[in-house]
Amino acid sequence: MSIFTSKHILLGVTGSIAAYKSADLASKLTQAGAQVDCILTPSAEKFISALTFQSVTGRKAFTDADLWGGEAHVLHVGLGHSADLLVIAPCTANTLGQLAHGLADTLLTITALASRCPLLIAPAMDVGIYTHSATQENLSILAKRGAYFAGPAEGRMASGLIGMGRFIEPVELLGYIRFVLGSGGKLSGKKIVVTAGGTQEPLDPVRMLTNRSSGKQGYAIAQAAIDAGGTVVLITAPASSIPPVGAKVVPVQTAREMLDAVLAESSGADALVMAAAVADFHPKTVAEYKLKKKDGIPQIELEATGDILLAVANLGSRKPQVVIGFAAESRDLLENAGIKLISKKLDMLVANDISAPDAGFGVETNRVTLMFPNAKEETLPLMSKTEVAETIITHLGVLLENR
Repeated sequence: MSIFTSKHILLGVTGSIAAYKSADLASKLTQAGAQVDCILTPSAEKFISALTFQSVTGRKAFTDADLWGGEAHVLHVGLGHSADLLVIAPCTANTLGQLAHGLADTLLTITALASRCPLLIAPAMDVGIYTHSATQENLSILAKRGAYFAGPAEGRMASGLIGMGRFIEPVELLGYIRFVLGSGGKLSGKKIVVTAGGTQEPLDPVRMLTNRSSGKQGYAIAQAAIDAGGTVVLITAPASSIPPVGAKVVPVQTAREMLDAVLAESSGADALVMAAAVADFHPKTVAEYKLKKKDGIPQIELEATGDILLAVANLGSRKPQVVIGFAAESRDLLENAGIKLISKKLDMLVANDISAPDAGFGVETNRVTLMFPNAKEETLPLMSKTEVAETIITHLGVLLENR
């Protein structure tokens, strides 16, 4: 994940049973390419050791013993000033209170005061503690200062109670970290609309016409746009992926619903990336009741769905500054894609051969050709869909700069 490359992340761990999940988070961040320094409070050491974090990050994990060592007068400043992001996960009610009121009696809290980077807090505490007015006031104070929050979630606590206060899962927290790191990126202040997934056209109450799109490429593009600081609207047909943190999600099912959503959201937007696999046809009529085999083979009459990209091209002055389309073809890829590029008045088209077993629908990789109105083409090698998405967003940034 390129957003983590060369990023220095401070991970503060406080005294919660959820501390074991922070080791998994530290491991995931390290594997993603980040430089992770961990700071454990004395209470955290009751639940998990510094050695655990050193083992998964390959770097020294700090405790209060280091605060009182020979480097104590510079350690917290050095850590705080070199970080791109301070994440405190899990964060107990006690540490929340210390942060809110500027108390600094641990290496973690004094480093928080010394740091000049964004602060992301992942609360973890029992439901009664989280909902207490004192805790809520501390959260409000920190929010007003610009702190970000990830969670908490609702669920079962160590006490056996069920409610709000549970530490969110590391994979979800990773999304919040990406969102904060991306803030202020090249697409900051830009509204980017992304479509994803395969539309579903009902035949009867239980059956539908659809396609094999998983939505993975569209979701990866939405994530890459968030990584670049964009304000992202994800218009999605049913898909197997989890929407990225920070995206406004607009769920749709049919091509008609997607058309309406795209026109509403892309009007006046900075860019539209039309990655969804939209049905070209839908049943002319939808059966009121389930079609039964005993009634014989039904004769299904189809009609064309609306042309979303053509409708966007006709928005006039409200058309997005940049419109990027996709062409998923099983034959004559570049010829068909070139026709679509010109006829839909696109600024860029991403063409991929869906007949290839390692590219297109339902797989983790893709092999695409980027096409431009000036006849320029760029054929990418086989890449992960994440890498393809980042390449598309890089080109999108250039296109916006040249507008």
